[in-house]
Amino acid sequence: MAIDKEKIKQAIRLLLEGIGEDPDREGLRETPDRVARMWEEFEKQRSFNFKTFEEFGSYNEMVLVKDISIYSLCEHHLLPFFGKAHIAYIPDGIVCGLSKLVRTLRVFALRPQVQERLTNQIADFLVQKLNPKGVAVVLEMEHMCMSMRGVMSPGHLTVTSALRGVFLSDLRTREEFLKLIDKKSL
Repeated sequence: MAIDKEKIKQAIRLLLEGIGEDPDREGLRETPDRVARMWEEFEKQRSFNFKTFEEFGSYNEMVLVKDISIYSLCEHHLLPFFGKAHIAYIPDGIVCGLSKLVRTLRVFALRPQVQERLTNQIADFLVQKLNPKGVAVVLEMEHMCMSMRGVMSPGHLTVTSALRGVFLSDLRTREEFLKLIDKKSL
């Protein structure tokens, strides 16, 4: 679905007016256009070629990219949540370029989200694309909707996990993943 930049600009202008700001003042004059361009940038990052390789198909140990910076917007308050992601999979004949794991995050994160759904979407997408022996995704995120409003308690991390295949059925595989990302338990 393509974004509608004009609707975004109108909405941001109305928001600014609604909170008592003058959208025509110097610092805000370009804000509606900036926000529309930001969402256009996000939209461009949501599609990519998920290239896989079969020539490395004999590799059957864990592939892990950890401490990936991630950010999204809470769909309830449209405030950011951000933190680190850890993604692992165990190939079963097919591997992907490591950057594809990071790009997969962006596909689902650069839209209004909830962390629980985001975690599952990443894991399910990788299962669909790679048909691996297992996938593990852990997100550690600070939510501005909790840090700067509501309870107003910054510094807390919300941790979610999505485990598929051998990461669910084999305790040793799960423990290896947790040790590699330096997490004691989930």
